[in-house]
Amino acid sequence: MARLWPMLMRTCGAASALVIGAVVLLVCWDVLARNLALPSPRWVFDVTEFSLPLATLLAAPWLLWRNDHVRLDLLAMLPARWLSRIDRGGALVGLVVCCVIAWYGMVVLLDAQRAGLMVVKSVSFPEWWLFLPVPLSFGLMALECVRRIAGLAGGPTAVASVAVQGAR
Repeated sequence: MARLWPMLMRTCGAASALVIGAVVLLVCWDVLARNLALPSPRWVFDVTEFSLPLATLLAAPWLLWRNDHVRLDLLAMLPARWLSRIDRGGALVGLVVCCVIAWYGMVVLLDAQRAGLMVVKSVSFPEWWLFLPVPLSFGLMALECVRRIAGLAGGPTAVASVAVQGAR
C-alpha cells in the first residue's frame, strides 16, 4: 500500500498532463485546419470543453499529495508545533469538504444514470460520464486528507516543512 498511493497520485498527474496535451494538439489542429481552409472537425470544441474540467479534477489529488496547492506562507512564521496542528486541522476541514462534494457528486451521477440522460452535441454519450470524475477526484483528496490527519503523509507536516525550509 505504501507504494500504491504514490503511484496512483503520479498516475493522476500524468493523466491530467496527457489530457491537457491532447487538448493543445486538438486546438492547434483545429486552428491550422481552419487557416488552411481544410475541413475542421466539429467535435474538437466539445471535446475540449469536456476535457478541461477532467484535467483539473485529475490534477487536484496529485497537487494535494505533492503540496503544490495554494498555501499560506504567512503561517510559516508560527512555531512548528502549532504548524502541525494547523495542518491537521486544515486536513480535517478538507476531509469534510471533500466528502460532501464527493457525496453530492455521486448523487448527481446516479441521478443522471437512472434518468438515462444523454449529452447530445457533436458527440453523444451518457451524461453521467461527465460527473464521474467529481466523486473520484474528491474521494482521492479525502483519502489524502485522512493520510495527513493520521500523519501518514510522510516526514514533517506540509506547513511545518515550509517553516523549516524558511528558517534555513
